[in-house]
Amino acid sequence: MRHDPAAAAVTIMLRSLKMHGMAQAAAELTEQGAPAFQSAIPVLSQLLKAGIAEREVRSIAYQLKAARFPTCKDLTGFDFASSRLNEALVRQLHAGAFMEKADNIVLVGGPGTGKTHVATALGVQAVEHRRKRVRFCSTVELVNALEQEKAAGKSGQIAARPLHTDLLILDELGYLPFSPSGGALLFHLLSKLYEQTSVIITTNLSFSEWAVIFGDAKMTTALLDRLTHHCHILETGNDSFRFRNSSATQAHRERKTQPIWRDRKTPYLQNPGQILVANPGQLSAAFNTRAPTCWLSARQAPASRISRPPSASP
Repeated sequence: MRHDPAAAAVTIMLRSLKMHGMAQAAAELTEQGAPAFQSAIPVLSQLLKAGIAEREVRSIAYQLKAARFPTCKDLTGFDFASSRLNEALVRQLHAGAFMEKADNIVLVGGPGTGKTHVATALGVQAVEHRRKRVRFCSTVELVNALEQEKAAGKSGQIAARPLHTDLLILDELGYLPFSPSGGALLFHLLSKLYEQTSVIITTNLSFSEWAVIFGDAKMTTALLDRLTHHCHILETGNDSFRFRNSSATQAHRERKTQPIWRDRKTPYLQNPGQILVANPGQLSAAFNTRAPTCWLSARQAPASRISRPPSASP
Protein backbone atom coordinates (compact mmCIF):
# COMPACT_ATOMS: atom_id res chain seq x y z
CA MET A 1 0.00 0.00 0.00
CA ARG A 2 1.54 3.26 -1.17
CA HIS A 3 1.34 6.29 1.15
CA ASP A 4 1.95 9.76 -0.23
CA PRO A 5 1.12 12.66 2.15
CA ALA A 6 0.69 15.14 -0.72
CA ALA A 7 -1.66 12.81 -2.58
CA ALA A 8 -3.59 12.10 0.65
CA ALA A 9 -4.02 15.85 1.19
CA VAL A 10 -5.42 16.19 -2.33
CA THR A 11 -7.92 13.42 -1.62
CA ILE A 12 -9.02 15.10 1.63
CA MET A 13 -9.51 18.47 -0.10
CA LEU A 14 -11.56 16.86 -2.86
CA ARG A 15 -13.83 15.29 -0.25
CA SER A 16 -14.16 18.61 1.61
CA LEU A 17 -15.42 20.11 -1.66
CA LYS A 18 -17.84 17.16 -1.95
CA MET A 19 -16.10 15.84 -5.07
CA HIS A 20 -16.35 12.26 -3.87
CA GLY A 21 -15.93 10.66 -7.28
CA MET A 22 -12.72 12.56 -7.95
CA ALA A 23 -11.49 11.76 -4.43
CA GLN A 24 -11.97 8.05 -5.09
CA ALA A 25 -10.17 8.29 -8.43
CA ALA A 26 -7.28 10.18 -6.80
CA ALA A 27 -6.94 7.46 -4.16
CA GLU A 28 -6.80 4.78 -6.84
CA LEU A 29 -4.20 6.69 -8.86
CA THR A 30 -2.11 7.04 -5.73
CA GLU A 31 -2.25 3.29 -5.17
CA GLN A 32 -1.19 2.68 -8.76
CA GLY A 33 1.66 5.18 -8.53
CA ALA A 34 0.70 6.76 -11.86
CA PRO A 35 3.57 9.06 -12.94
CA ALA A 36 1.24 11.57 -14.64
CA PHE A 37 -0.84 11.93 -11.48
CA GLN A 38 2.23 12.27 -9.26
CA SER A 39 3.60 15.10 -11.38
CA ALA A 40 0.23 16.88 -11.35
CA ILE A 41 -0.19 16.78 -7.55
CA PRO A 42 1.53 20.17 -6.81
CA VAL A 43 -0.62 22.07 -9.32
CA LEU A 44 -3.78 20.20 -8.32
CA SER A 45 -3.09 20.95 -4.65
CA GLN A 46 -2.77 24.70 -5.32
CA LEU A 47 -6.01 24.75 -7.31
CA LEU A 48 -7.91 22.92 -4.58
CA LYS A 49 -6.56 25.24 -1.87
CA ALA A 50 -7.73 28.25 -3.89
CA GLY A 51 -11.15 26.64 -4.34
CA ILE A 52 -11.50 25.95 -0.61
CA ALA A 53 -10.42 29.49 0.32
CA GLU A 54 -12.92 31.05 -2.11
CA ARG A 55 -15.67 28.81 -0.78
CA GLU A 56 -14.95 29.88 2.82
CA VAL A 57 -15.07 33.56 1.84
CA ARG A 58 -18.45 33.08 0.16
CA SER A 59 -19.75 31.10 3.12
CA ILE A 60 -18.76 33.80 5.62
CA ALA A 61 -20.29 36.53 3.45
CA TYR A 62 -23.53 34.55 3.23
CA GLN A 63 -23.70 33.94 7.00
CA LEU A 64 -23.01 37.61 7.77
CA LYS A 65 -25.85 38.60 5.47
CA ALA A 66 -28.18 35.96 6.90
CA ALA A 67 -27.39 37.11 10.47
CA ARG A 68 -28.87 40.56 9.69
CA PHE A 69 -26.50 42.55 11.87
CA PRO A 70 -27.40 46.27 11.91
CA THR A 71 -23.70 47.02 11.26
CA CYS A 72 -20.52 44.95 11.43
CA LYS A 73 -18.75 45.77 14.69
CA ASP A 74 -15.66 44.47 16.45
CA LEU A 75 -14.03 45.10 19.81
CA THR A 76 -11.25 47.16 18.23
CA GLY A 77 -13.47 50.23 18.15
CA PHE A 78 -14.88 49.81 21.67
CA ASP A 79 -13.62 52.13 24.42
CA PHE A 80 -13.26 49.90 27.47
CA ALA A 81 -11.54 52.70 29.39
CA SER A 82 -14.81 54.68 29.44
CA SER A 83 -17.05 51.69 30.17
CA ARG A 84 -17.99 49.73 33.27
CA LEU A 85 -17.71 46.47 31.33
CA ASN A 86 -15.31 43.79 32.52
CA GLU A 87 -12.87 43.83 29.60
CA ALA A 88 -11.23 40.51 30.53
CA LEU A 89 -14.61 38.73 30.60
CA VAL A 90 -15.76 40.31 27.34
CA ARG A 91 -12.58 39.22 25.57
CA GLN A 92 -12.93 35.73 27.00
CA LEU A 93 -16.48 35.53 25.64
CA HIS A 94 -15.24 36.97 22.34
CA ALA A 95 -13.30 33.74 21.82
CA GLY A 96 -16.69 32.03 21.42
CA ALA A 97 -16.31 29.04 23.73
CA PHE A 98 -19.59 29.92 25.49
CA MET A 99 -21.55 28.64 22.49
CA GLU A 100 -20.17 25.11 22.86
CA LYS A 101 -22.17 24.71 26.09
CA ALA A 102 -25.10 26.86 24.92
CA ASP A 103 -24.35 29.47 27.59
CA ASN A 104 -26.24 32.76 27.50
CA ILE A 105 -25.18 36.41 27.87
CA VAL A 106 -27.25 39.31 29.20
CA LEU A 107 -25.98 42.88 28.66
CA VAL A 108 -27.67 45.28 31.09
CA GLY A 109 -27.31 49.06 30.99
CA GLY A 110 -28.71 52.39 29.90
CA PRO A 111 -29.09 53.59 26.30
CA GLY A 112 -25.89 54.38 24.43
CA THR A 113 -23.59 52.37 26.73
CA GLY A 114 -22.34 49.90 24.11
CA LYS A 115 -24.64 46.91 24.66
CA THR A 116 -25.53 46.44 20.98
CA HIS A 117 -21.92 47.13 19.95
CA VAL A 118 -20.58 44.33 22.15
CA ALA A 119 -23.39 41.90 21.23
CA THR A 120 -22.79 42.52 17.52
CA ALA A 121 -19.02 42.12 17.92
CA LEU A 122 -19.54 38.74 19.61
CA GLY A 123 -21.86 37.65 16.81
CA VAL A 124 -19.55 38.78 14.01
CA GLN A 125 -16.61 37.01 15.66
CA ALA A 126 -18.67 33.81 15.90
CA VAL A 127 -19.42 33.92 12.16
CA GLU A 128 -16.00 34.95 10.87
CA HIS A 129 -13.70 32.90 13.10
CA ARG A 130 -15.80 30.02 14.42
CA ARG A 131 -18.08 29.48 11.39
CA LYS A 132 -21.20 29.68 13.57
CA ARG A 133 -24.74 30.43 12.43
CA VAL A 134 -25.98 33.61 14.09
CA ARG A 135 -29.23 35.57 13.91
CA PHE A 136 -29.69 39.15 15.12
CA CYS A 137 -33.23 40.37 15.91
CA SER A 138 -34.91 43.37 17.47
CA THR A 139 -36.90 41.89 20.34
CA VAL A 140 -40.05 43.87 19.54
CA GLU A 141 -39.88 43.00 15.83
CA LEU A 142 -39.48 39.31 16.67
CA VAL A 143 -42.46 39.38 19.05
CA ASN A 144 -44.58 41.15 16.43
CA ALA A 145 -43.62 38.53 13.85
CA LEU A 146 -44.56 35.74 16.26
CA GLU A 147 -47.97 37.34 16.91
CA GLN A 148 -48.63 37.85 13.20
CA GLU A 149 -47.70 34.25 12.51
CA LYS A 150 -50.09 33.05 15.21
CA ALA A 151 -52.89 35.24 13.85
CA ALA A 152 -52.32 33.71 10.40
CA GLY A 153 -52.62 30.20 11.84
CA LYS A 154 -49.00 29.25 11.11
CA SER A 155 -47.58 29.12 14.61
CA GLY A 156 -44.25 27.41 15.08
CA GLN A 157 -42.35 28.24 11.88
CA ILE A 158 -40.52 31.33 13.16
CA ALA A 159 -39.86 29.74 16.56
CA ALA A 160 -38.31 26.71 14.87
CA ARG A 161 -35.69 28.70 12.94
CA PRO A 162 -33.45 29.65 15.90
CA LEU A 163 -33.22 25.96 16.82
CA HIS A 164 -31.01 25.52 13.74
CA THR A 165 -28.63 28.34 14.73
CA ASP A 166 -25.75 28.50 17.19
CA LEU A 167 -26.47 31.98 18.55
CA LEU A 168 -29.56 34.20 18.74
CA ILE A 169 -29.10 37.90 19.61
CA LEU A 170 -32.19 39.70 20.94
CA ASP A 171 -31.62 43.45 21.01
CA GLU A 172 -33.36 46.11 23.11
CA LEU A 173 -35.56 44.06 25.39
CA GLY A 174 -37.64 46.49 27.43
CA TYR A 175 -37.30 49.62 25.27
CA LEU A 176 -40.80 49.15 23.81
CA PRO A 177 -43.66 47.20 25.39
CA PHE A 178 -45.40 44.23 23.81
CA SER A 179 -48.69 42.53 24.57
CA PRO A 180 -49.09 39.74 27.16
CA SER A 181 -49.68 37.25 24.34
CA GLY A 182 -46.44 38.39 22.70
CA GLY A 183 -44.61 37.93 25.99
CA ALA A 184 -45.95 34.39 26.24
CA LEU A 185 -44.78 33.60 22.70
CA LEU A 186 -41.29 34.93 23.47
CA PHE A 187 -41.24 32.88 26.68
CA HIS A 188 -42.02 29.68 24.74
CA LEU A 189 -39.32 30.48 22.17
CA LEU A 190 -36.63 31.04 24.80
CA SER A 191 -37.75 27.90 26.63
CA LYS A 192 -37.15 25.84 23.48
CA LEU A 193 -33.67 27.30 23.12
CA TYR A 194 -32.70 26.38 26.69
CA GLU A 195 -29.44 24.38 26.62
CA GLN A 196 -29.75 24.07 22.83
CA THR A 197 -28.82 27.49 21.42
CA SER A 198 -26.94 30.37 23.03
CA VAL A 199 -28.86 33.62 23.48
CA ILE A 200 -27.50 37.15 23.91
CA ILE A 201 -30.00 39.70 25.24
CA THR A 202 -29.42 43.45 25.52
CA THR A 203 -31.74 45.30 27.89
CA ASN A 204 -32.07 48.52 29.85
CA LEU A 205 -34.08 46.80 32.60
CA SER A 206 -32.93 45.02 35.73
CA PHE A 207 -34.24 41.47 36.16
CA SER A 208 -36.77 42.67 38.75
CA GLU A 209 -38.42 44.81 36.05
CA TRP A 210 -38.87 42.06 33.47
CA ALA A 211 -42.26 41.08 34.87
CA VAL A 212 -43.63 44.41 33.64
CA ILE A 213 -42.61 43.49 30.07
CA PHE A 214 -43.88 39.90 30.10
CA GLY A 215 -47.00 40.70 32.09
CA ASP A 216 -46.81 37.59 34.27
CA ALA A 217 -44.61 37.34 37.34
CA LYS A 218 -44.59 33.52 37.50
CA MET A 219 -43.76 33.17 33.80
CA THR A 220 -40.99 35.74 34.14
CA THR A 221 -39.52 33.87 37.10
CA ALA A 222 -39.52 30.62 35.11
CA LEU A 223 -37.89 32.37 32.15
CA LEU A 224 -35.14 33.95 34.25
CA ASP A 225 -34.50 30.60 35.93
CA ARG A 226 -33.75 29.03 32.53
CA LEU A 227 -31.99 32.04 31.02
CA THR A 228 -29.60 32.63 33.92
CA HIS A 229 -28.82 28.94 34.61
CA HIS A 230 -25.77 29.09 32.32
CA CYS A 231 -25.36 32.82 31.88
CA HIS A 232 -22.78 35.61 31.86
CA ILE A 233 -24.20 38.96 33.03
CA LEU A 234 -22.40 42.08 31.77
CA GLU A 235 -23.26 45.51 33.19
CA THR A 236 -22.49 48.50 30.97
CA GLY A 237 -23.62 51.26 33.36
CA ASN A 238 -25.78 54.27 32.49
CA ASP A 239 -23.25 56.79 31.15
CA SER A 240 -24.11 57.11 27.44
CA PHE A 241 -21.17 57.08 25.02
CA ARG A 242 -23.25 58.85 22.37
CA PHE A 243 -24.35 61.66 24.73
CA ARG A 244 -20.81 62.14 26.05
CA ASN A 245 -19.30 62.21 22.54
CA SER A 246 -22.03 64.57 21.32
CA SER A 247 -21.40 66.96 24.24
CA ALA A 248 -17.65 66.89 23.65
CA THR A 249 -18.11 67.59 19.94
CA GLN A 250 -20.46 70.50 20.63
CA ALA A 251 -18.02 72.00 23.15
CA HIS A 252 -15.20 71.66 20.63
CA ARG A 253 -17.27 73.46 17.99
CA GLU A 254 -18.11 76.26 20.39
CA ARG A 255 -14.43 76.74 21.22
CA LYS A 256 -13.59 76.95 17.53
CA THR A 257 -16.09 79.78 17.00
CA GLN A 258 -14.42 81.98 19.65
CA PRO A 259 -11.66 84.40 18.49
CA ILE A 260 -8.21 83.94 20.01
CA TRP A 261 -6.29 87.11 20.90
CA ARG A 262 -2.52 86.94 20.64
CA ASP A 263 -2.12 90.30 22.40
CA ARG A 264 -4.18 93.39 23.08
CA LYS A 265 -3.46 95.00 19.71
CA THR A 266 -3.33 92.11 17.22
CA PRO A 267 -6.38 89.88 16.74
CA TYR A 268 -6.10 86.38 15.30
CA LEU A 269 -9.09 84.86 13.56
CA GLN A 270 -9.76 81.23 14.50
CA ASN A 271 -13.00 81.25 12.54
CA PRO A 272 -12.47 82.83 9.06
CA GLY A 273 -16.11 83.92 8.94
CA GLN A 274 -15.79 86.32 11.89
CA ILE A 275 -15.62 90.12 11.52
CA LEU A 276 -13.24 92.03 13.74
CA VAL A 277 -12.43 95.70 14.30
CA ALA A 278 -8.89 97.08 14.57
CA ASN A 279 -6.77 100.04 13.58
CA PRO A 280 -5.81 100.31 9.90
CA GLY A 281 -2.16 100.23 10.87
CA GLN A 282 -2.55 96.66 12.10
CA LEU A 283 -3.86 95.35 8.76
CA SER A 284 -0.64 93.97 7.28
CA ALA A 285 0.50 92.40 10.56
CA ALA A 286 -2.76 90.99 11.85
CA PHE A 287 -4.90 89.99 8.87
CA ASN A 288 -3.86 86.80 7.12
CA THR A 289 -7.13 85.34 5.84
CA ARG A 290 -9.68 85.80 3.06
CA ALA A 291 -12.53 86.30 5.46
CA PRO A 292 -14.64 89.43 4.91
CA THR A 293 -13.45 91.99 7.44
CA CYS A 294 -14.03 95.68 8.14
CA TRP A 295 -11.23 97.75 9.63
CA LEU A 296 -12.06 101.10 11.24
CA SER A 297 -9.92 103.74 12.82
CA ALA A 298 -10.21 103.97 16.57
CA ARG A 299 -11.26 107.62 16.11
CA GLN A 300 -14.01 106.70 13.63
CA ALA A 301 -15.84 104.08 15.67
CA PRO A 302 -15.66 102.40 19.06
CA ALA A 303 -14.07 98.95 19.14
CA SER A 304 -17.42 97.27 19.79
CA ARG A 305 -18.94 98.46 16.46
CA ILE A 306 -18.86 96.36 13.34
CA SER A 307 -19.70 97.75 9.91
CA ARG A 308 -19.68 96.20 6.44
CA PRO A 309 -16.56 96.42 4.28
CA PRO A 310 -16.49 99.29 1.74
CA SER A 311 -17.53 98.47 -1.84
CA ALA A 312 -14.29 99.93 -3.26
CA SER A 313 -10.72 99.87 -2.09
CA PRO A 314 -9.68 102.93 -0.03
